[in-house]
Amino acid sequence: MVRALIKSKLALASFALLCCSLTALPQDSVSVPLNASGSIVIDGHPAPYLIRHLPVSSFPDLPPAIQEQLDHRGCLIPQSYEARQPENVVHASLERSGSSDWAVLCSAQGTVFLLVFFGSGSRQPFTLASAPETERLQSHGSAGVLGFNWAIDPASSQDVHEAQLGMRHPPPRLDHDALADSVVDRRTDYHFYLSNSWTLIDTQD
Repeated sequence: MVRALIKSKLALASFALLCCSLTALPQDSVSVPLNASGSIVIDGHPAPYLIRHLPVSSFPDLPPAIQEQLDHRGCLIPQSYEARQPENVVHASLERSGSSDWAVLCSAQGTVFLLVFFGSGSRQPFTLASAPETERLQSHGSAGVLGFNWAIDPASSQDVHEAQLGMRHPPPRLDHDALADSVVDRRTDYHFYLSNSWTLIDTQD
C-alpha cells in the first residue's frame, strides 16, 4: 500500500532524472561499478539480472557521520527495479515521536543490509535484515531481465492504520513512524521500535 501511494505521485520527469542519475554518474565516483549484472539459474535455465546502485554521495541529506560509516563499510545503495527517483534511504521518526532517524539499504560485497541509525547519539546501527543481492531478484516487464525487489519507505501511523483495516480487531494507532520493508509489488512488512526492541507489526489476523 505504501509503495503504491508513492508510485502514484511520481512524474515522468522524475523517471528521466533517475535514468540520468543511474547511468550518467562517473564510474570513478566509487571504487566498484554502479551496476551489477550476471545470471542466475531458475528452474534449470539461466536468467539474466541487472541491479542498479547509487553511491552514498547521491544522498546529501544524510548526516556526515552516517555517510562516513556507510563509506567505511563500502556501501552502495541498491535501487529497486521500479525506482523513478533515488530511493532506499529513509528519514523518519523511528525511535520515538519527533526523533530524527535514518534507515538505509547498504549493498557491500554482494550482500544487502537493512541498517537503522538513531539520531539519539548511538553510532552503531541496528541491522534489521540482510540477504545476498541475488536472493532479492524478481521478474518484471517483458524483457525477461530480473531486477532488485527490495525497497524501504517511511510508514506513518496512518499508513500502518490503513494496512490494518482488514483486521477484525485493529490495534491502537502507533505514536511514531514504522519502517515499511517491501518485496516490490508483493508484500510489505512493518518494523516498529518499542521498549528498546524491534518488532514486526501485524497487518492481518
